[in-house]
Amino acid sequence: MFTIIGGDGKEYGPVSAQQIRAWIVAGRADLATKARAEGAEEWMPLGDFPEFSPEVPPPLAAALDLAAPLATRTSRLGAALLDMAIGVIFVLPGWLLLGNDLVMRLARGDWPDDIDLGRVGGGLALLGFALLVLFVIQTWMVAVRGQTIGKRIAGIRIVRFRDDAPAGFLHGVLLRSWLPGLVSVIPFIGSVFPLVDVGFIFGVQRRCLHDLIADTKVIVGQPPRRT
Repeated sequence: MFTIIGGDGKEYGPVSAQQIRAWIVAGRADLATKARAEGAEEWMPLGDFPEFSPEVPPPLAAALDLAAPLATRTSRLGAALLDMAIGVIFVLPGWLLLGNDLVMRLARGDWPDDIDLGRVGGGLALLGFALLVLFVIQTWMVAVRGQTIGKRIAGIRIVRFRDDAPAGFLHGVLLRSWLPGLVSVIPFIGSVFPLVDVGFIFGVQRRCLHDLIADTKVIVGQPPRRT
């Protein structure tokens, strides 16, 4: 792991050697950039480290993959809004069957005396089925492609932070989504966690707190096609 001094004079890191190679490929750093290995005190040019020696270039495939830029904050927000809109589309039929007035009354705990049990049962069943289908689709897509529907439309995907490997179910779903979801229902902590989570995206690595928990990041591009 290394920390570098950027062109603005600020320190960035610690990050992996692969991430620094990606910055070099992207033009954000070069072999003259001052860097310090984790645990060391001396700053040296990147070219003085064997990991970045021009005589030992990284594998071409890794360089090309690591050159993928981080997704912008705007594209991540757009993908999240798309997923919300898709969720609304999925639940809309059940909502319409129940009726907005009835939904609002049931949400307040106001159970009408003349309620149509058939209509309520059908509406709730339709809502539950739609949410289940959406949940299965989104979970499968993240586990296999590293994308929700919104992220696929936006052209961004979730990968492992250190090596850009597929996030998979463990990192893309369990640690990145389900674990933060459990934290969000904890009294008091859950009320502030979403704001803290989103606030982390304004760091230099553009990683939300759930990305840090899951060791993931979001980059531009579609997943490679399987042969």
